[in-house]
Amino acid sequence: MIARLLTKDERFRVIPIVGMEGSGRTTLAKLIFNHQVVIDHFPFGVWTSDGFQFHLRYEEKIMEYDISKLEDGWSYEEKMQRLKAFFTSNRSLIVLDDSYLPYAMLEGLQDTLNGSRMILTSCKTGLPLNLKMKSDPHHLRLRTDEESWALFIHALNMSTPPELLKLKDKIAKTCGGLPLLIVKLAGELSHKDATIEDWSTVVQHFHHDQQQLSRRLIALWVAEDLVQPEGDNETPEDVAERCLNLLIAQGMVQLTKKKLNGNVKMVRLPDALRQYWLSKAQQATFHGVHTNKRFELSLGTNKIRRLIDHLDKEDISFHHIHGDYVGNFVHHGISSGCFLMLIVLDLENVFRPKLPEAIGKLTQLRYLGLRYTFLETVPSSISKLQNLQTVDMKHTSIKALPSSIWKLKQLRHLYLTESSRSKLKLQHDANVPTILQTLHGVFVDEGTPIRDSLDKLLGIRKLGLTMSHKQGVMSLQQQAVVDWVLKLNQLRSLRLKSIDENNQPLELELKPLVSHVNLSYIYFLGQLRNPFILSQFPYSLIDLTLSGSGLVKDPMQSLEKLPNLRSLKLLAKSYLGKKMVCS
Repeated sequence: MIARLLTKDERFRVIPIVGMEGSGRTTLAKLIFNHQVVIDHFPFGVWTSDGFQFHLRYEEKIMEYDISKLEDGWSYEEKMQRLKAFFTSNRSLIVLDDSYLPYAMLEGLQDTLNGSRMILTSCKTGLPLNLKMKSDPHHLRLRTDEESWALFIHALNMSTPPELLKLKDKIAKTCGGLPLLIVKLAGELSHKDATIEDWSTVVQHFHHDQQQLSRRLIALWVAEDLVQPEGDNETPEDVAERCLNLLIAQGMVQLTKKKLNGNVKMVRLPDALRQYWLSKAQQATFHGVHTNKRFELSLGTNKIRRLIDHLDKEDISFHHIHGDYVGNFVHHGISSGCFLMLIVLDLENVFRPKLPEAIGKLTQLRYLGLRYTFLETVPSSISKLQNLQTVDMKHTSIKALPSSIWKLKQLRHLYLTESSRSKLKLQHDANVPTILQTLHGVFVDEGTPIRDSLDKLLGIRKLGLTMSHKQGVMSLQQQAVVDWVLKLNQLRSLRLKSIDENNQPLELELKPLVSHVNLSYIYFLGQLRNPFILSQFPYSLIDLTLSGSGLVKDPMQSLEKLPNLRSLKLLAKSYLGKKMVCS
């Protein structure tokens, strides 16, 4: 920032410092304003937080200048003209701390050629149009957990007690990376006579760690129609991912965990921002909390568009609708007409909710989240949900899906459970949702139609299949799967298993994947019939797991040539040799 202020460019420049409330915008601006190198370069410094009261600094002397209290004979415009004349004649550093200057003054400043600069702190990325002379903004990101802990220790007005180290992880996560909250929490805990119980109580009062998987968040944004593709080759998921990265860069969302390929895996909303948006959502009736145990829904007919049942043992808000109560709750909401406009139904972590057959009336539903519900069946009426985009049944006990699920032409993501051997009932030459991007956890046996059925799904980005058969029976099915995989040009993640009835590895036949330039994740379980495949993996590969491969030759001779490989897991019976050389 200081280097950008001190450039030899004599034209007037505005450098915005952008970040959310509590991210340290004002603190950074003050550090720069009072830095000795800056004082020496700019003879005059001006700081204002309201556009009326100005703190003027001439070299190292500070003066107060209140426009509203100057001679009554001057109009406000005349006072501003005098200020503008001053700035035009003297190289100055002007700091507008969440403030503004009248257009007349800004219009005059942009024509000055004395090397003056302006720092503008703001929580808005869209700056005033009259700041035509602005340069790229300096975005303040949220602190990582390690950086948060370091700042906390620095702000703590005492030596760190050993007991406090036990709360390190919780403290680091508590403030969501916001320096203001970190310093505030340090002040709350700066008591030498406090006990570990006292500290735990204070931390718990601050703590609202609501992490979200980017996968889930992106699917919800697409379901809510919040993003639109801008080109023919772009999907809504691409736009949503780009927006999420932008929010992280601007400090509005905190990145908590990355995937090995560098993409975002987990994020969280800083508590201060979370509380702000919750209040705004409630004002707009976007968000409400249902606490009526008799299912007498207070919201009017057709108003509820999303229902999320969250599992929090410390929060009784939704305690009454867990487990057996969910079916009654959903059924009542449908029969009363309150849920007919429902877009999102997310029951993740609710134990075996009894979904009513009437769920087929939710014709606007786009997202159905049943992950970790351990459900055993789903209503056949699910085929009536023609707008469904995401069906997440991972970590359930559902063994078979009705063939009618392929009538869902808007389906983009289908997650099933590998261990449940979930079968897809599908007829040969059946129409399938060609926009499907995710097909995970599908069980393939001799009767599963691949050719002229599943292999019509050419837009798959994430594929997870478990192939099971008797020894020597399924070579044609494997060949069909391999040929299908070769046609998936957009494939990013591939997970293939070949097992017998006892879950023991069987032969796994593969073909070169070098042309799959977007493929970054591979998981193979099975005895590789053609070990040479290791030398024909794409250079884009980042994460590779092999299990039961039965390799005799040292695989590192081939794998070490993959320039982007970051994670290599060689699980049981993947390599049978005794020596491995890593150069």
